[in-house]
Amino acid sequence: MSKIAVYFMPGLAASPTIFERIKLDETVFETLLLEWEIPNPKESLSDYALRITKKIKHENPVLIGVSFGGILVQEMARHIDARKVIIISSVRSNAEFPRRMKIGKTTKAYKLIPMKLILNIENLAKYSFWEKVNKRIKLYEKFLAVRDLNYLQWAVESVILWNRNQIDEKVIHIHGDQDDVFPIKYINKCIVVKGGTHIMILNKYKWLNENLPSIILED
Repeated sequence: MSKIAVYFMPGLAASPTIFERIKLDETVFETLLLEWEIPNPKESLSDYALRITKKIKHENPVLIGVSFGGILVQEMARHIDARKVIIISSVRSNAEFPRRMKIGKTTKAYKLIPMKLILNIENLAKYSFWEKVNKRIKLYEKFLAVRDLNYLQWAVESVILWNRNQIDEKVIHIHGDQDDVFPIKYINKCIVVKGGTHIMILNKYKWLNENLPSIILED
């Protein structure tokens, strides 16, 4: 019996190493990691998703995406047949965006985000004296893989302007009840992970290792 191909897509600008603690049974699953590429000038999210699907080398794969990666794998599934689409710490439509993101779209306030400051995260750490912030910065230092200004601007705009307004009920959504980026009060239906934050791929990996196999295999 052939193994089930499971492709993982990390969150915005993140490295595939965020999945380093996710361990699936190697006799059943073949784990494959996708990476972000620099978008072409004025490339749409749909065209970008089509380009990333060229990295898929198996028929009917399972696609798993985190945060913005969750949005991307849903767009990828429009171009290929997927056995299953699973999103973690993400959304299934723009109706699940928090109010601040909807306002950002209307006012175009997202254009004012200081991307250069985000890229220069080491300097940001020098001026942060709040322990919780410093811990988050250290995580970003480790897992932020794409430090390209054009990519960041494209990615933020692609999220804010995502035009999917209807939920695909076949998409499986795993979400933490303490997510501060996509608060659970805006989420329609999901598998709830108690105590899970937006970065639960890192600190709730035991729950994911225990539950992902059955979620993937469930009919």
